[in-house]
Amino acid sequence: MASSTKRVALVNSARKLPKGAKLVGAADPKQEIEISVRLRAKRAQPAEDESVMALGAQPPRERQYLSRAEFGEHMGADPADVARIDDFAHHHELNVKSVHLASRTVKLTGTVKAMSAAFGVKLNKVRHEGATYRMRKGSVQIPAELEGIVVGVHGLDNRPVAQPHFRKMAKTGATARAAQGGSFSVEQIAELYNFPGGETGAGQCIAIIELNDIDQKGHPTGAGYKTSDLRTFFKKAGIPMPQIAPASVDGGANKPGHSEADGEVVLDIEVAGAIAPGARIVVYFAPNTTNGFIDAVKAAVHDAARKPSVISISWGGPEDEDGSQQFVDGLNEAIRDAAAMGVTVCVASGDNGSADMGEDWDGKPHADFPASSPFALACGGTNLRAPNGHIQEVVWNGGTQGGAGGGGVSVVFPRPAYQAHAHVPKSPSHSVGRGVPDVAGDADPATGYQIFLNGVGTTIGGTSAVAPLMAGLIARINEATTKKFGKTVGFINPLIYASHAQGVFRDITVGNNDITGDLHGMYKAGPGWDACSGLGVPNGAALQNLLAA
Repeated sequence: MASSTKRVALVNSARKLPKGAKLVGAADPKQEIEISVRLRAKRAQPAEDESVMALGAQPPRERQYLSRAEFGEHMGADPADVARIDDFAHHHELNVKSVHLASRTVKLTGTVKAMSAAFGVKLNKVRHEGATYRMRKGSVQIPAELEGIVVGVHGLDNRPVAQPHFRKMAKTGATARAAQGGSFSVEQIAELYNFPGGETGAGQCIAIIELNDIDQKGHPTGAGYKTSDLRTFFKKAGIPMPQIAPASVDGGANKPGHSEADGEVVLDIEVAGAIAPGARIVVYFAPNTTNGFIDAVKAAVHDAARKPSVISISWGGPEDEDGSQQFVDGLNEAIRDAAAMGVTVCVASGDNGSADMGEDWDGKPHADFPASSPFALACGGTNLRAPNGHIQEVVWNGGTQGGAGGGGVSVVFPRPAYQAHAHVPKSPSHSVGRGVPDVAGDADPATGYQIFLNGVGTTIGGTSAVAPLMAGLIARINEATTKKFGKTVGFINPLIYASHAQGVFRDITVGNNDITGDLHGMYKAGPGWDACSGLGVPNGAALQNLLAA
């Protein structure tokens, strides 16, 4: 390794600086940083996407999932490849912090100077939107001997990659006062959506992914929950408090009181826990960076001790916004791996409508990632009213102030086979893309969820609520299917789009998710699947019957 000086650009690793970014200077050469190196699977699986899609088309009772141990054996990294990374680290004054064969991840530490030299990049301090981050532009360079072995290098750049998808109810104005009576307890939502009774998610583990802010030194600083808030919520609801544990990934931690995103964390736990109080809930905290996000999902997927059967993700961003393709590839791979092991991944589709306005919105529609992963169950948003128990539900669109349910067509992922008959329109780039969302549920903060945060009751909405709502439902269903035939339901997308799934979803046919009004109502609700509410709102008992058939 040391004798070779030939370098090649790592495929898909190019990054660009966001609009409005200002160069402050070179990153501190002595600063110690940690990165994650993704490796190829030891056995080439060129049709891995197709095999997981085929698995998802089978009834759960007939599926043969890989156990976590079997996955590591068949699909993990090759120890010989790890030895090459050991050698690379040795010759570039880097340290190998950890090796995880099953998730194909090697974590390296070293100084900014050593990392820059090892990967042929220039790391700078860049100011953007009031904060300073470490950023790079261009591609990562690797020795020619590692071409094809290394498939991703994450963490050289530590800018945030995702936003939480929750919305607080407006506090002022006549509309806010009128909406006060429109909120729901989580149990009321479950009842209105006919979630199956009897099961509590017992024997299941729900993984919740949460991302911490980064301070000026690159350390995770905040987002978390107070146990006192959770105790009060479950006591007031008359629901036994589930077993809850925080898990640290890449230095992330439960640090409440430092971030607006506390609302995200508490919403996720209280919604999932109220739906499935018998399940164990593990909250995986990681830094809001490319390596943090990927490592958090992989930590949950490969957690052989707690064995999550469903993962809830309420974070994301426009899929084509200044993040490198290797980030998208890495996170999509983690979600696909979950499907191979029988783990369902529920992802919020975003709160900024079909625009999915990122920090550099270009005036065009965008799909939100990772909801746009073809292996994710993308969860969109509605406005729910239920006078006298009579459901009136339309697409959530409260404009730029009130938010709107994310949805659209991917420009990154082609249309999966399960959407072949869903009449997904062409993407903004005129390609045949993956349509988002798959399902929907109450998300408008004006008709939001009653939760307990920072010592007070409050109402929060956003598609952030729909991902844990669906995760709780899946945990309930998994309890039933595990008792019945020893299997979780895993990747359900091909089944819910199948012709025999009619009647499982209540179609939402009114409204659009053009949040600004500038996209000419591009995606409108109508009969069948649409890019506002997907297939519609699940009838929980009917979904259980479909998956347990």
